[in-house]
Amino acid sequence: MSWRDCQLGDAMTLKRGHDLPNAQRKEGDVPVVSSSGITGYHNEAKAAAPGVVTGRYGTLGEVFYVENDYWPLNTALYVIDFKGNDPRFLSYFLRNVLRDQQSDKAAVPGVNRNVLHKIPVRLPDEGLQKQIVDVLSTYDNLIENNRRRIQLLEQSARLLYKEWFVHLRFPGHEHVKIKDGVPEGWEKKTAFEVMEVLSGGTPKTSIPAYWDGNIPFFTPKDAVDYAYVAETEKKITEDGLKNCNSKFYPKDTVFITARGTVGKINLAQTDMAMNQSCYALESKPPLNQHFLYFALVEGVEQFRSRAVGAVFDAIIRDTFKLIPFVVPDEKPIVMFTEHVKPILNQIDVLSTKTRKLEEAQDLLLPRLMNGEIAI
Repeated sequence: MSWRDCQLGDAMTLKRGHDLPNAQRKEGDVPVVSSSGITGYHNEAKAAAPGVVTGRYGTLGEVFYVENDYWPLNTALYVIDFKGNDPRFLSYFLRNVLRDQQSDKAAVPGVNRNVLHKIPVRLPDEGLQKQIVDVLSTYDNLIENNRRRIQLLEQSARLLYKEWFVHLRFPGHEHVKIKDGVPEGWEKKTAFEVMEVLSGGTPKTSIPAYWDGNIPFFTPKDAVDYAYVAETEKKITEDGLKNCNSKFYPKDTVFITARGTVGKINLAQTDMAMNQSCYALESKPPLNQHFLYFALVEGVEQFRSRAVGAVFDAIIRDTFKLIPFVVPDEKPIVMFTEHVKPILNQIDVLSTKTRKLEEAQDLLLPRLMNGEIAI
């Protein structure tokens, strides 16, 4: 096993991605990959699999490995020549190189590919590359398996909500009269009436003592596609929390993004603060946080599908007055909560396991890439 000193451009050739406005995309199964990963699909590919893609600007270190032919967007750089190296290895290798650049605060102007190509690196031979891939891909496979399980669990709970509270096929529905379009004893309200809508705020970024603490600080960038969010890009200190307009929101607070990626809904997996581009939502009796989460996921999806023009470009407090919300009587709420609580507990556990696997892989990556760990 041997290593050689070279430049990044000797290991791979990077190229800028290709423009593809939303209006020009056609229905298909070709992934469109941006600086933040797969952001849509198209019917035509611009690059053959396997693909290695990274952002052209923004946060360094995000690298995506694509197993199907794809379309790399112009916000990204993608590898067009692997120079005989293992493509999967180069995805890990590039992630490590970019992370080193970030941690060293090195200047990478606009993540220019010509600058990246000149970065000095140590590259292992093909045999060692495959051994490193075997180790790191084991983590990826476990992480992906957990994500699939989370997705299936979440889907099962959402389908149960829809069956009971949209299609009105809840246990005992045969014996309940329908009055004004809802079962007798249920009430038609708006989302604004059934919950407290609370705001966030950001400590002054010019005061270092407010930042890099232990308190997770939720922003729209941290939203995920399933129930629980625990990891946030930024964290604040106790002083930061005291000097901003955010409360310290407890576990199971519902967060909804109000600007940027609008309408994404999550449950806080741990206590955290929140910026002003989101709202924190706390249920009023007889609702509870778990019921509120699934009800809002369904309600916002339906509202979004009916919204016209710029109604949903951003959420303000009055937006919640436009979202219809049916409040069942207490019995089906309790029954539903008893069904979904174990599901959410499983999602909670799997989310934590996934985060620990990612942390372990992140610790292992640089040690494998600098030869510190012998395989």
